[in-house]
Amino acid sequence: MTTLAQAIRTFQSSGASRDEFLVLVDGALSVDETSTGRLLEILREEQARTPLPADLYAAVHRRIEQASLASHGANSDETRLQTSPGVLQQRSSQPAAPARDFVMSETDQVKEVGDTLNGRFVLEECLGVGGMGTVYKALDLRKLEASDRRPYIAIKVLNLQFRGNPKSLIALQREAKKAQALGHRNIVTVYDFDRDGPVVYLTMEYLSGQPLSRILRAPEFKGMPYAEALPIFKGMANALAYAHERGFVHCDFKPANVFLTDTAEVKVIDFGIARVFQRPEEETDATIFDPGSLGALTPAYASPEMLEHREPDPRDDIYALGCTTYELLTGRHPFDRVPATQARGSGLKPQRPDGLGTRQWRALRTSLAFEREARMPTVTQFMREFGDTQKRSGISGTAVKAAVSAGALAVVAAGGYFYASSHRSVPPEKVAAVPEKVAEAPAMPVVPALSLETVTPVLASVPCSALVASVQDQALSVTGYLGRSYGTQKLRSTLNAIPGVANPSVQVKEVDNDKCDILKLIAPYLTSGRPASIQTRDHTTQLTEGQPLVVQVTTPPYDSWVNIDYYQLDGSVVHLLPNARSKDNQAPPNYAATIGSGGDWIVSKPFGSEMIVLLVTPAALFDAVRPDSESRADYLRAVEKRLGELARKFGRDKIAADLVQIDTHPRKQ
Repeated sequence: MTTLAQAIRTFQSSGASRDEFLVLVDGALSVDETSTGRLLEILREEQARTPLPADLYAAVHRRIEQASLASHGANSDETRLQTSPGVLQQRSSQPAAPARDFVMSETDQVKEVGDTLNGRFVLEECLGVGGMGTVYKALDLRKLEASDRRPYIAIKVLNLQFRGNPKSLIALQREAKKAQALGHRNIVTVYDFDRDGPVVYLTMEYLSGQPLSRILRAPEFKGMPYAEALPIFKGMANALAYAHERGFVHCDFKPANVFLTDTAEVKVIDFGIARVFQRPEEETDATIFDPGSLGALTPAYASPEMLEHREPDPRDDIYALGCTTYELLTGRHPFDRVPATQARGSGLKPQRPDGLGTRQWRALRTSLAFEREARMPTVTQFMREFGDTQKRSGISGTAVKAAVSAGALAVVAAGGYFYASSHRSVPPEKVAAVPEKVAEAPAMPVVPALSLETVTPVLASVPCSALVASVQDQALSVTGYLGRSYGTQKLRSTLNAIPGVANPSVQVKEVDNDKCDILKLIAPYLTSGRPASIQTRDHTTQLTEGQPLVVQVTTPPYDSWVNIDYYQLDGSVVHLLPNARSKDNQAPPNYAATIGSGGDWIVSKPFGSEMIVLLVTPAALFDAVRPDSESRADYLRAVEKRLGELARKFGRDKIAADLVQIDTHPRKQ
């Protein structure tokens, strides 16, 4: 049997014609039972290895998407349509309506990569196929015209089988309205919905990263340690708890609907079939139309009650969360992907994951109960019991860090004592024992000892600078940033005038003098060794209009909050992280991330010398997310005040800073 990957590679190596290749692809898809999502991944992987011509890539992509109209097996992660009585079937005893009532004809419009919706949204890349639609990365031409540095959004285009359902437009409108009400850092932000002729679509924030399902399905993945899985679990649980508090059940929670962003955020997506489960006294959209009537679910993650078509309940999501968490820890499904009703009938029981504490295992096992009444009652309780690490060991993670730090300090202190002892002056009573000829030797010239205490005040007096010095073996090194008006050569002369300094190593970057206020802000928090750093991808600082702005960030060896700000020529500051779209900026120790690789930000006017500043803090810089853009002067005052508060509370050494200056240019005509 020829697979899709084999068909593509055969075409690449044999030079077959376009028609021959598409016949080969159609043959492969007709017998391949691989899920639609995985087929699209295979297509992208092969495209990355050896690109197909754009028209052929689009043609193969379209064939895969159309193949999704076929039903999938129970082991698929694709959201399936239920076929229970009353679900997509007539309620009478008459035969069900023919399939053509629910599927568009061949002449109906199909959108694909390269197409534009409503003359505004250009579909640039297929990101995945879900139960209700295909998700694309799209360029918003209106944002581009307005020089918005984040012109990309995600668009969910309704799948053919849903678009053919007379209630599908209502379903998407309800999805947009519900999702807009779920404004939470761990839930994807939904903007609006619209239609372009027969094509109905939903617009939402564009996320750069990968779905959790891709991690869990990787051949080498065998599970995560509890400590690594816990932040992901908390992100998922926080999202569901927030939705449940507002009366919504997700109803199709699964790894494919959990997205891990490049900035370490956890985002739950696709509340498309969530249903109101309480508040009967209120008028809700569910009394007019229940999107659950479309009957979509994923068998491997659906609770027995969902499979039995009972009314939704928060505990249905808890079962799905338990399955997903179990996979995170072990790399396998607790019931080998067998639907819950079958697993219950077969008496299957999940095995305890290695290394999981008794309290955590009890919480996880309870979440996987086949009966609602025996299942963990709320996500909040699940999170509290599963996330309680106090009894997992005799010493907490914080205590371990403190112990390690104390040990390091003890070593440093001992080394300092040894150095001081070995250089201590000879006691007066011992001088008499020194031979007379040695005592009469000519005195050697005294060279003043070089120390940071001597250098630091000099560096602080240099105007428009953020400089840091280090001394090793009486050799001085200075790094940092310096205003062009002062210049590197003058700095060398200043340093050479310090007693004990000879030929210092000066590695500073000169910046434009209009950035002096920024240097003043970061100067107290710039340290040698750069525990936190920021740079542009490939260290490229000359950027042209239309190019993506991609930065690479590293964080210190402790939990921290990452803040990235773009200081523009027009006197404003754009907050790259956090902002209204990316609110979660907490990072684990020694974290490295590439931000903006998905084209989140692009270079646009005004052009010139601009600056990107990284601030890493031991707690959130501000309690609430600030506006995406604001006055530079106002922001600098607010940041300076807040950094002072954090320094007094946690210590100045817990704040780290770095910056990169870029030069932007218009596109050559």
